[in-house]
Amino acid sequence: MSNTRELQERIGYQFENEEYLKIALTHSSYSNEYKNKVENNERQEFLGDSVLSIITSEHLFRTLDKQPEGELTQIRAGLVCEKTLCGFAKKIGLGEYLLLGRGEEQTGGRERASILADAFEALIAAIYLDGGIENARKFVLGFIDEALESKKPAFVDYKTLLQEVIQQNSEEKLQYILVGSSGPDHDKRFEVEVHLNSNVIGRGSGRSKKEAEQFAAKEAAELMGL
Repeated sequence: MSNTRELQERIGYQFENEEYLKIALTHSSYSNEYKNKVENNERQEFLGDSVLSIITSEHLFRTLDKQPEGELTQIRAGLVCEKTLCGFAKKIGLGEYLLLGRGEEQTGGRERASILADAFEALIAAIYLDGGIENARKFVLGFIDEALESKKPAFVDYKTLLQEVIQQNSEEKLQYILVGSSGPDHDKRFEVEVHLNSNVIGRGSGRSKKEAEQFAAKEAAELMGL
């Protein structure tokens, strides 16, 4: 793991209590290798998820004051999904600073999207616990505003896109079916299939059923050349 002073300079925040930062960077695979059970980042990830959601929701509510609730929900989903958070984590080189177990180290854990996204949420919680909501907001909005201003949309609603195409033929029936889930309650992964009549046209996985449905719809839309 690299010197965390570098990371603090990168994120523009200096910790009063660096223990919060150390915990945010400690993956469960690392803590599991120690008999004394070093605290891992799962609890902080849980808190960071909520802090991220309220900061993002409030910001969208205030800045996109003409958008209806459904669109705000879709935009937020794109901003806080695993893929986006992984991108945020890579911008600050978060993977360089993670404490990983030998197995995760050897199998590319520093680049794994789920690990980076979780660590980014844990980092948000670390800043919140150490410096309060305003410091957490400043950190989060630096990423959110950039994503919103990007030429590429932060989120494409593939479910709506797919539905608009399918509904042109009233005989066609589109269904999203949950086919499985795995992982502990705080880090659940859902597997979803999208069916057109009786045929599977897309599969997706995500940290929520809605996210998994979006990825399934994306695969289906790409298959159809949309």
